[in-house]
Amino acid sequence: MKWSVTEEVRVRPVDEHMRIGEVSARTGLSLRTIRYYEEVGLVTPSARSQGGFRLYTEPDVARLNLVRRMKPLGFQLDEMRELIGLLFPGGDADNDGSVTLDAQELSRLREFTERAERRCAELRATLDVAEDFAAMLRASLARHTERARQP
Repeated sequence: MKWSVTEEVRVRPVDEHMRIGEVSARTGLSLRTIRYYEEVGLVTPSARSQGGFRLYTEPDVARLNLVRRMKPLGFQLDEMRELIGLLFPGGDADNDGSVTLDAQELSRLREFTERAERRCAELRATLDVAEDFAAMLRASLARHTERARQP
Protein backbone atom coordinates (compact mmCIF):
# COMPACT_ATOMS: atom_id res chain seq x y z
CA MET A 1 0.00 0.00 0.00
CA LYS A 2 1.38 3.39 -0.97
CA TRP A 3 1.56 6.23 1.52
CA SER A 4 0.95 9.80 0.50
CA VAL A 5 1.03 13.11 2.28
CA THR A 6 -2.74 13.42 1.97
CA GLU A 7 -3.20 10.21 3.94
CA GLU A 8 -1.16 11.46 6.87
CA VAL A 9 -3.18 11.29 10.06
CA ARG A 10 -2.94 14.17 12.48
CA VAL A 11 -4.85 14.57 15.66
CA ARG A 12 -5.77 18.11 16.66
CA PRO A 13 -7.91 19.43 19.44
CA VAL A 14 -11.49 19.58 18.13
CA ASP A 15 -11.68 23.35 18.50
CA GLU A 16 -8.32 24.15 16.86
CA HIS A 17 -8.74 25.80 13.47
CA MET A 18 -6.93 25.19 10.21
CA ARG A 19 -7.09 27.06 6.94
CA ILE A 20 -8.42 25.67 3.69
CA GLY A 21 -4.96 24.83 2.27
CA GLU A 22 -4.21 22.46 5.14
CA VAL A 23 -7.68 20.94 4.87
CA SER A 24 -7.07 20.39 1.17
CA ALA A 25 -3.76 18.65 1.87
CA ARG A 26 -5.33 16.47 4.55
CA THR A 27 -8.38 15.44 2.54
CA GLY A 28 -6.93 15.27 -0.96
CA LEU A 29 -9.70 17.60 -2.17
CA SER A 30 -8.91 20.68 -4.21
CA LEU A 31 -9.55 24.15 -2.82
CA ARG A 32 -12.18 24.60 -5.50
CA THR A 33 -13.97 21.40 -4.48
CA ILE A 34 -13.97 22.36 -0.80
CA ARG A 35 -15.42 25.77 -1.68
CA TYR A 36 -18.04 24.10 -3.89
CA TYR A 37 -19.07 21.78 -1.06
CA GLU A 38 -19.51 24.87 1.10
CA GLU A 39 -21.56 26.58 -1.62
CA VAL A 40 -23.96 23.63 -1.92
CA GLY A 41 -24.25 23.24 1.85
CA LEU A 42 -22.45 19.94 2.36
CA VAL A 43 -19.73 21.24 4.65
CA THR A 44 -19.35 24.74 5.96
CA PRO A 45 -16.27 26.08 7.73
CA SER A 46 -16.68 26.36 11.48
CA ALA A 47 -15.44 29.93 11.51
CA ARG A 48 -13.84 32.72 9.54
CA SER A 49 -10.73 34.66 10.48
CA GLN A 50 -10.82 38.41 10.90
CA GLY A 51 -9.46 38.59 7.36
CA GLY A 52 -12.31 36.44 6.06
CA PHE A 53 -10.35 33.21 5.60
CA ARG A 54 -12.28 29.97 6.02
CA LEU A 55 -11.33 28.15 9.22
CA TYR A 56 -12.01 24.45 9.69
CA THR A 57 -11.91 22.05 12.63
CA GLU A 58 -11.37 18.29 12.88
CA PRO A 59 -15.14 17.63 12.65
CA ASP A 60 -15.22 19.66 9.40
CA VAL A 61 -12.37 17.54 8.01
CA ALA A 62 -14.24 14.38 9.07
CA ARG A 63 -17.31 15.53 7.11
CA LEU A 64 -15.21 16.37 4.04
CA ASN A 65 -13.57 12.94 4.19
CA LEU A 66 -17.01 11.37 4.41
CA VAL A 67 -18.13 13.26 1.30
CA ARG A 68 -14.94 12.17 -0.48
CA ARG A 69 -15.77 8.53 0.31
CA MET A 70 -19.40 8.90 -0.84
CA LYS A 71 -18.54 10.37 -4.23
CA PRO A 72 -17.22 7.19 -5.95
CA LEU A 73 -20.33 5.35 -4.78
CA GLY A 74 -22.51 7.65 -6.86
CA PHE A 75 -24.38 9.47 -4.10
CA GLN A 76 -26.00 12.73 -5.24
CA LEU A 77 -25.52 15.98 -3.33
CA ASP A 78 -28.91 15.81 -1.63
CA GLU A 79 -28.22 12.21 -0.58
CA MET A 80 -24.82 13.23 0.76
CA ARG A 81 -26.48 15.97 2.83
CA GLU A 82 -28.99 13.47 4.17
CA LEU A 83 -26.28 10.94 4.99
CA ILE A 84 -24.21 13.55 6.82
CA GLY A 85 -27.33 14.36 8.85
CA LEU A 86 -27.85 10.69 9.68
CA LEU A 87 -24.22 10.00 10.52
CA PHE A 88 -23.60 13.26 12.38
CA PRO A 89 -26.90 14.09 14.10
CA GLY A 90 -26.87 17.69 15.19
CA GLY A 91 -23.86 18.34 12.96
CA ASP A 92 -21.50 16.68 15.45
CA ALA A 93 -18.79 14.78 13.55
CA ASP A 94 -17.42 13.60 16.89
CA ASN A 95 -20.79 12.08 17.80
CA ASP A 96 -20.12 9.31 20.27
CA GLY A 97 -23.17 7.35 19.18
CA SER A 98 -25.32 8.64 22.02
CA VAL A 99 -27.94 10.02 19.60
CA THR A 100 -30.49 7.38 18.60
CA LEU A 101 -32.00 7.45 15.14
CA ASP A 102 -35.76 7.09 14.84
CA ALA A 103 -37.32 4.29 12.77
CA GLN A 104 -37.52 6.35 9.57
CA GLU A 105 -33.90 7.52 9.89
CA LEU A 106 -32.77 3.98 10.60
CA SER A 107 -34.62 2.76 7.51
CA ARG A 108 -32.94 5.42 5.35
CA LEU A 109 -29.54 4.55 6.77
CA ARG A 110 -30.21 0.89 5.96
CA GLU A 111 -31.16 1.83 2.36
CA PHE A 112 -27.98 3.87 1.96
CA THR A 113 -25.92 1.01 3.40
CA GLU A 114 -27.42 -1.51 0.98
CA ARG A 115 -26.89 0.83 -1.94
CA ALA A 116 -23.27 1.43 -0.95
CA GLU A 117 -22.68 -2.31 -0.67
CA ARG A 118 -24.21 -2.92 -4.11
CA ARG A 119 -22.07 -0.18 -5.65
CA CYS A 120 -18.94 -1.61 -4.00
CA ALA A 121 -19.74 -5.00 -5.54
CA GLU A 122 -20.17 -3.34 -8.96
CA LEU A 123 -16.86 -1.51 -8.58
CA ARG A 124 -15.10 -4.77 -7.59
CA ALA A 125 -16.49 -6.47 -10.70
CA THR A 126 -15.31 -3.56 -12.86
CA LEU A 127 -11.89 -3.71 -11.24
CA ASP A 128 -11.70 -7.47 -11.97
CA VAL A 129 -12.32 -6.78 -15.66
CA ALA A 130 -9.73 -4.00 -15.68
CA GLU A 131 -7.15 -6.20 -13.92
CA ASP A 132 -7.75 -8.99 -16.44
CA PHE A 133 -7.15 -6.53 -19.26
CA ALA A 134 -3.97 -5.18 -17.63
CA ALA A 135 -2.71 -8.76 -17.21
CA MET A 136 -3.36 -9.42 -20.91
CA LEU A 137 -1.41 -6.27 -21.82
CA ARG A 138 1.51 -7.28 -19.57
CA ALA A 139 1.61 -10.73 -21.21
CA SER A 140 1.53 -9.18 -24.67
CA LEU A 141 4.28 -6.74 -23.76
CA ALA A 142 6.42 -9.56 -22.37
CA ARG A 143 5.93 -11.62 -25.57
CA HIS A 144 6.81 -8.71 -27.84
CA THR A 145 9.77 -7.68 -25.68
CA GLU A 146 11.11 -11.23 -25.80
CA ARG A 147 10.69 -11.37 -29.61
CA ALA A 148 12.50 -8.04 -29.98
CA ARG A 149 15.49 -9.41 -28.06
CA GLN A 150 15.86 -12.39 -30.34
CA PRO A 151 18.29 -11.89 -33.24
